Amino acid sequence: MTYDIAAVRAQFPALASGVAFFDGPGGTQTPSPVAEAVAGAMTAPLSNRGRGTPAERAADDIVTGARAALADLLGADPGGVVLGRSATQLAYDFARTLSATWSPGDEVVVTRLDHDSNVRPWVQAAERAGATVRWADFDPGSGELTAGHLREVLSERTRLVAVTAASNLIGTRPHIAGLAALAHEHGALVYVDAVHHAAHAAVDMAALGADFLTCSPYKFLGPHLGVLVARPELLETLRPDKLLASTDAVPERFEYGTLPYEVLAGTTAAVDFLAALDPGDAAGRRARLVASMAALEAHEDALRRRAEAGLATLTGVRSYSVAAHRTPTLLLTVEGRDTADASRHLAGLGVNAPSGSFYALEASRWLGLGDTGGLRVGMAPYNDDGDVDRLLDGLAGFLRS
Repeated sequence: MTYDIAAVRAQFPALASGVAFFDGPGGTQTPSPVAEAVAGAMTAPLSNRGRGTPAERAADDIVTGARAALADLLGADPGGVVLGRSATQLAYDFARTLSATWSPGDEVVVTRLDHDSNVRPWVQAAERAGATVRWADFDPGSGELTAGHLREVLSERTRLVAVTAASNLIGTRPHIAGLAALAHEHGALVYVDAVHHAAHAAVDMAALGADFLTCSPYKFLGPHLGVLVARPELLETLRPDKLLASTDAVPERFEYGTLPYEVLAGTTAAVDFLAALDPGDAAGRRARLVASMAALEAHEDALRRRAEAGLATLTGVRSYSVAAHRTPTLLLTVEGRDTADASRHLAGLGVNAPSGSFYALEASRWLGLGDTGGLRVGMAPYNDDGDVDRLLDGLAGFLRS
């Protein structure tokens, strides 16, 4: 297992700016092969999908290629890959469709650890259906969401459990397989937000026990897009609103309008870029992805440990990212200081680390941080030791100011 950080960094034009980017959880920088794939799709002959002309075939091949790449990334069936504008849009679409079968007395579980895009669509859909929303808390001290937290709110009336595979605010990675098994014991469907998770670790939808799983390629070096995967046979049972003339075939049944072909070309390129992070001899893209994501995890975890060791020497800095199993994402506060000021100070030094609650409102409030949140430091594939040292030096300077 190898990870050549110099070779990785050389493929990101944005790094020529000299900025150390720790804002990856909000969207990563783009490597050249992804940008080239987008440009190539837009400048080659292209039209609506079909098999009659070269332009039609190019569009169709881009779509089927993206579904295959995303299926490899997520351990899913290409026939269950649904494409949309964003994970938020897909959550709203599926909340409307699933809630059409809910009635008063039914229950929906959401968690306080989640990004609001995996909370509010379900809360609002439940309200419209007259269903009850039940909240699974997490331990604010340890940052952990456990089976015990979920067990407290499950019942025979639970229809759906919406849960994150990794907190975009504090990085906690709950044991999703165990939580999903509990939900399934109660007859509930499980909707997993893997937007933050998929950027940092290999995803296996079946192993997680997810019925639905979402991610966003722009979090893992690709273009802006939303992706949902599910078993095709489950999707066959769902009847969303759709245009009369549009296809009723799965997964196209859930996609509205013409797909963004250039974005899909870039998405495939992003998956292929990830698969090449570890230049080993694994056979097949899925195997290469598993190996490469393991190498990426080791690289990012080393950066996290380096950052945490340095932060421990800075008086007044507190980290809320303390769960045993987590992504390399740190949420920090500074005693007596506004983290928005810290973010501005760092930006002046060419270190991007934003401050806020990042749409994880419930988590931020549960941690006692209100809607303000804290300073978020997120490692990405292109970060190196020098970036971390610049961050630590910048924070030390802020404390002295």
